[in-house]
Amino acid sequence: MKKIVLAVATAATLAVTAIAAPAPAEARGGRVAAGVGLGLLGGAIAGAAIANSGGYYGPGYGYYGGPAYYAGGPCYWQRERFWDGYGWRVRRVQVCN
Repeated sequence: MKKIVLAVATAATLAVTAIAAPAPAEARGGRVAAGVGLGLLGGAIAGAAIANSGGYYGPGYGYYGGPAYYAGGPCYWQRERFWDGYGWRVRRVQVCN
């Protein structure tokens, strides 16, 4: 996905640069400023897309209540793999015998 976004942003920037680049005979300030502005806008959009392309694994763990009280036996922590609707996650759970 990052490669596609980067390719589209690069193509858009090159297209805007080619259109906005003035010929030597008609160097006007308005077109140069528009080209620079569009280039900056394209760069900002591409940068935002790349920055937000990180994976999203769904909501946090949430609240599971306070610690449970167990009357006997030693307890230990164990890693548990579970599906949260978005992907596989791992959490630590307390196991008491």
